[in-house]
Amino acid sequence: MTGITRRGLMANAAASLGAASLAAPALAQSERTRVLRFIPQIDLVFLDPVFSMTNITRNHAGLVFDRLYSADNALRAHPQMAEGHTIDNDGLRWTIKLRDGLRFHDGEPVLARDAVASLRRWGKRDVLGIELMAATDELSAPDDRTIVFRLKRPFPLLAEALAKPGANMSAIMPARLAETDPFKQITEMVGSGPFKYVANERLQGVRNVYEKFHGYVPRQGGTPNGDSGPKIVHFERIVWTTMPDQGTALVAMQKGEQDWWEYAAQDLLPIVRRDRNLRSGVLEKLGNFAFIRFNHTQPPFNNPEIRRVILRAVNQEDFTAAIAGGEPDLQNASAAFFPPGTPDHSDTGLETLRPRYTNAQAKAALEAAGYKGEKIVCIVPGDYPNLKAASEVLADMLKRIGINLDVVTTDWATMTTRVIKRDLPNEGGFHLHMLNVPGLSVASPLVNSRVRGVAANESGWYNSPRYEALRAEWMLSPDASTRQRLAGEIQREFVQSVPMAPCGVTYQPAAWRADLDGVLEGVPKFWNVKRV
Repeated sequence: MTGITRRGLMANAAASLGAASLAAPALAQSERTRVLRFIPQIDLVFLDPVFSMTNITRNHAGLVFDRLYSADNALRAHPQMAEGHTIDNDGLRWTIKLRDGLRFHDGEPVLARDAVASLRRWGKRDVLGIELMAATDELSAPDDRTIVFRLKRPFPLLAEALAKPGANMSAIMPARLAETDPFKQITEMVGSGPFKYVANERLQGVRNVYEKFHGYVPRQGGTPNGDSGPKIVHFERIVWTTMPDQGTALVAMQKGEQDWWEYAAQDLLPIVRRDRNLRSGVLEKLGNFAFIRFNHTQPPFNNPEIRRVILRAVNQEDFTAAIAGGEPDLQNASAAFFPPGTPDHSDTGLETLRPRYTNAQAKAALEAAGYKGEKIVCIVPGDYPNLKAASEVLADMLKRIGINLDVVTTDWATMTTRVIKRDLPNEGGFHLHMLNVPGLSVASPLVNSRVRGVAANESGWYNSPRYEALRAEWMLSPDASTRQRLAGEIQREFVQSVPMAPCGVTYQPAAWRADLDGVLEGVPKFWNVKRV
């Protein structure tokens, strides 16, 4: 479409939606009870929850797919599609039973062989899944409801691994789709979750639509907690609309054209709080963990001494203030390599980073470590407000300490595609960039794929046999005190090898219409919530 930009398309679509709403000042009551309208943090680029490890894809997948186990807000695993499990043979055999009534969106029953094929696909792409499959001698489906892991060695946290709250998601899909190469996207969205994806209503960059799956059978008993518990759906349709800017999002919320804003802009919060028709609050209690992701395969960041200089030059308060808009209650500038408030958070080893380098000290340390003024490519997503703000702080810091910086500003879709490639930085790759991920997805050595030391893409191809040995010991530890001690040892290793550079934690408020009840804590979930 010559002459029409993506931003222009988004603006025109949003304007059309607004005009339609203005033509009918009050939505019909039947539509208000049937439809929930949601503003996501950023555009949904990838639909396949195994192919992509972006947070927005994980949120989308939570509607469409279910998994065998789900995690509560304390990261404990609970059966979801599973009825339960038994463990025998000294921990080397896990037998998982599927619960009754499970069906895919195409009407077919969910069978154990579908789960086996899905886990095998996940286990070729997700770092934790790869580890679980390496510990598995055989994964089989002896009958339609039974899944058996026969292990080479005990894997006590197997249920927690399958319930991993962050991406990549261990989504259960039909075997015919799960047989797709995990490095290629599946072409259909067929899950067994509480909502069906309406592919023919998708408008890339603007809209995604979900319909209630009337064949979904929620778990019986218990209460919703995190991703676990019964998923009772009250809306017939969920419509995600990506807004062209934050001001447009606020106006749409105020007019009742939208119901729920995932990432309410911090500088607009005073307006939200004064509006009696709106509510706001922090739903993700572990916050969002900001960090600098290095490409460990490319000079100069293949040198841990260079990475240590960057780590010691970081002033977390600069980053958290930029993301949180300066609100003290929405930021924590004391993040180590695991987020504050998690059992594995530790200050061990951080004393070696104090006092923080001045600009002159950092510049001298870079030169001493071998930096010779090479151009450094930093990727910035210009359409992602929080990351854009943090990236501007990073760029300013790097320039002040003598880095010859090439800032490449692109959109989020292009960035997510570019930073998974090992291409040379000046040929479509990168040296470093910012990320800001939910704290729950990096909360422990079990789930935090961003620091895996096995040269995986998620960690920027970081490699540390020492960390992997400590992590293995942590996973087999019998008690919390031992794991806490090992977490301290892990942090000492991170201070030396620097898988990434923590930049603090911020607590992102959401906003929703006052007539919504049952909005759950954690990442967005679209069950339990209803209009009153």
